[in-house]
Amino acid sequence: MPLTDKNLLIKSVKLVDPLSGFTGQQQDIHIRDGQIRQFGENLNVSDAEVIQMNGACLSPGWFDLNATFGEPGQEVREDLESGSRAAIKGGFTGLALMPDTEPALHSKSEIEFILHKAALQPIEIIPVGAISHKREGKEMAEMYDMWLSGVRAFSDGDRPVQHAGLLTRALQYTSDFGGLIMSNPEDQSIAAGAKVHESLNTLVLGMKGIPSLAEELMVSRDLMLAEYTSCRIHFSTISTAGSVELIRVAKKRGLKVTAAVAAHHLILDDGYLSAFDSNYKVKPPLRGLNDKLALIAGIYDGTIDAVCSQHNPQLIEVKQVEFESAAYGMIGLETCYSLLNMALGPDSIETIVKLLAYSPRTILGLEIPALKIGQAANFTLFDPALKWILKKEDLGSKSLNSPWLGKEIQGKVLAVFVNGHFYKN
Repeated sequence: MPLTDKNLLIKSVKLVDPLSGFTGQQQDIHIRDGQIRQFGENLNVSDAEVIQMNGACLSPGWFDLNATFGEPGQEVREDLESGSRAAIKGGFTGLALMPDTEPALHSKSEIEFILHKAALQPIEIIPVGAISHKREGKEMAEMYDMWLSGVRAFSDGDRPVQHAGLLTRALQYTSDFGGLIMSNPEDQSIAAGAKVHESLNTLVLGMKGIPSLAEELMVSRDLMLAEYTSCRIHFSTISTAGSVELIRVAKKRGLKVTAAVAAHHLILDDGYLSAFDSNYKVKPPLRGLNDKLALIAGIYDGTIDAVCSQHNPQLIEVKQVEFESAAYGMIGLETCYSLLNMALGPDSIETIVKLLAYSPRTILGLEIPALKIGQAANFTLFDPALKWILKKEDLGSKSLNSPWLGKEIQGKVLAVFVNGHFYKN
């Protein structure tokens, strides 16, 4: 539950916000009625409730670019309330909600349903509209109507758009009103129903593999379409070294392209599949060690703009089955920061804030919540050095499909302040 006191004094935090000019300073921060009132050392506000944070880092609130819930239609997996709770546990004060629902978020009515319910949640939820009707990849959805209702980006979620002509028309159509196409790059004729990355590791395990080519062909195709149409495109989750290089070259050539990577692809590789734990079954699949290193290098050289959770809750009955039959996905909102922190190291705080707070909002054209006096308080408190064991009570999600339960991870979200409330984990 949040603290409802409207007058808080948060003591001893290390500010991380280059936009504010305060980065690196240890300060106290006074918040009254949801607004930042003052910063300073050894502040004393007689009527304020004091929260002692002992040097924890404080940055603008984080925003996730790729989260899937279940509402409408599959609320038993995750509804907006439980998903918002998971986001807060993970330090996110906002997120982009993928259209993978039943019915899909493919028209004005579904979008307005989500926005109506999202207004009751503690975080900002921006629905992503489907590119195609029912996400079937056959005809364009009601994209402009969804835009007028509040959508800022379009994707078919976990279904890659196979039809190049459809994607071309979608790029051209949305560019007229400023919408963003989010590509999920996989050539399904090459992937051919396989379940894991194609490598020596998975060959030994006897599992049919998805070659890197399946992703890289689509990245190449979509970059060519973006260049042909002179439109922006965003790659939701890339996973291979080849994709990183293709996007790197495209950026150098001036194409309007951005890319994100799921946090678990920065810390895991296909070597983790040896136990046949279906919690490691994700799409795109866990790739090889060289791919993982290339993704990290892509973050540091600016090829990859953002890191997302790719939160995908699944029920026990579709996860705790044979690996081949199990559903794809793991929950990721609660652990996204910890995995990113372990992948990049606790000395990469400013890079992590850029990946989680600045770039996601910039990609969607949203305002970044700067740490400035007079601004609405919207921030995340975290400790890069803190090691902790993930337990069920640490989850906000309804689902439990995480390979990290019972394991030690490093880097913990301590609290968030959003929409006038302070939530302490």
